[in-house]
Amino acid sequence: MTNITIAWIVLPFFLGFVIYLLPKLDKYLSLCVSLATAGYAALIFVERSPLELQLLDHFGVNLTIDQLSGYFILTNAIVTAAVILYCWYSDKTAFFYAQTIILHGSVNAAFACSDLISLYVALEVSGIAAFLLIAYSRTDRSIWVGLRYLFVSNVAMLFYLVGAVLVYQAHHSFSYVGLRVAPPEALALIFLGLVTKGGIFVSGLWLPLTHSESETPVSAMLSGIVVKAGVYPLVRCALMVEEVDTIVRIFGVGTALLGVFYAVFEKDTKRMLAFHTVSQLGFILAAPVVAGFYALTHGLVKSALFLIAGSLPSRNFKELQHQPITNSIWIALVIASFSISGFPMLSGFGAKVLTSKNLLPWQTIVMNIAALGTAISFAKFIFLPPGGTGKVKPGFWPAVSLLIVGLIVANVVYYEAYSLTNIIKPLATIGIGWLAYLLIFKHTVVKLPRVLEEFDHLIGVMSLILILLFWKGFAWLGI
Repeated sequence: MTNITIAWIVLPFFLGFVIYLLPKLDKYLSLCVSLATAGYAALIFVERSPLELQLLDHFGVNLTIDQLSGYFILTNAIVTAAVILYCWYSDKTAFFYAQTIILHGSVNAAFACSDLISLYVALEVSGIAAFLLIAYSRTDRSIWVGLRYLFVSNVAMLFYLVGAVLVYQAHHSFSYVGLRVAPPEALALIFLGLVTKGGIFVSGLWLPLTHSESETPVSAMLSGIVVKAGVYPLVRCALMVEEVDTIVRIFGVGTALLGVFYAVFEKDTKRMLAFHTVSQLGFILAAPVVAGFYALTHGLVKSALFLIAGSLPSRNFKELQHQPITNSIWIALVIASFSISGFPMLSGFGAKVLTSKNLLPWQTIVMNIAALGTAISFAKFIFLPPGGTGKVKPGFWPAVSLLIVGLIVANVVYYEAYSLTNIIKPLATIGIGWLAYLLIFKHTVVKLPRVLEEFDHLIGVMSLILILLFWKGFAWLGI
């Protein structure tokens, strides 16, 4: 298993280089990498016993592979495969596929790492690869959005790196275990970097513009898997250090509410999906012990929704209400919206039930409000008129079909959720959400200020506020 793990981590970077040498094989090599990752994820679930590797003593690479990382790795495999299928018949160059696979490999590495420096390298590589994909179209707008993303990401990781040095100073190791004895300021800096990279709470407001302005397949990658590279270490830390669990849960609740508040009032399809990504990341953090399954479900459904949104005749919900969409696209859109709303027979139902059963009492009411907001948000898609005509890209259906089949098959993970009590609650939430949309929000126009999304505030105000919050939070908990 050790040799297989090392080969699996190295493979995407090696084949990413080979793609430049053999550009005619770019699609095939890229798809092979995602299939290899899917096979490795399956091996993790078959083996069940955790794998821990220490490759270069205290100064080297520590890897931890278990069921939690298995869910995130499987998400990466399926989302990447779907994006490659979506682009299969497009005019994307070998550069695009090479960067996609390098991004895939760096996110895999982030899910396997259990030391701070290896994680830093993985997140930095993923940031550069994501920037190159965002700016792939080479328009002035895409280059600006890409540079904005890269700058925010690099500043966040600078804070993280300083925190990692402080952990080493206290523990003489970069292992996650060192967080137990690290000073509060180290945890504050590390968590600031991770919440910014992962799009959590106020520091995640760089995300809507970046995801909405990127090309459709890039948006699917960013929302489906890339942001989880910053979320996964937070989940891992919460499971390792009991005191950190409370802070992570608090930020999970706050993020779920903030994201869904913006999503309910947003009238642009891609921006709504991006804000809702922020909200769903909050659900992942709200119950760290079951975060893996929720991350898998969210990755599949949000990637599908971004691919479908890219095929709609307009990004404006008001215009879409008067432009019927193709029946087949509408059905796919409704299935994905049902899943993320928690409708039975799709994995979103099991993920929401499992998460709700692992919430602490003080979280329950707030997360129920966030779930209601989710139902209201996706009623905008569900009640769009079908019956129109139109064409989609040749790779659209293979990609979307893979993701939707994944949502159906993933039901087996938590089949115990199908009890009468568990079914009634989400159905009632969805019903109330639909009524609220039809009676109130469909006819309500509220333009929320975008001041916190401005570049000046992303680096200045948010970073300073988060440092203070974490610093005081960790000190208050006595860490």
